[in-house]
Amino acid sequence: MSTLSHESSPVVRTGRRLQLVPIEAWTSLAIVVMWLAVLFDAMFGPNITSTTPGGTSSSVPSAVAVALFATIGTLAVAKYWLRPREHD
Repeated sequence: MSTLSHESSPVVRTGRRLQLVPIEAWTSLAIVVMWLAVLFDAMFGPNITSTTPGGTSSSVPSAVAVALFATIGTLAVAKYWLRPREHD
């Protein structure tokens, strides 16, 4: 009698949950969406303008503020979800 070895399945079992897509894929998707928000804000977003009582005004693209928060979010998501895990 002969036996056939089966190919490994792309389904990953972690603990009691069944994951069809690995955590790394969800992490990278979240980071990509954050930076797409920065891109679209840079293309279509307004400027942050400031006028002093003396009459001088300054303008900064709003994408600068969004990029700051996207950087903080990217670091937080990557640090939490891409850390080494112990397997059961």
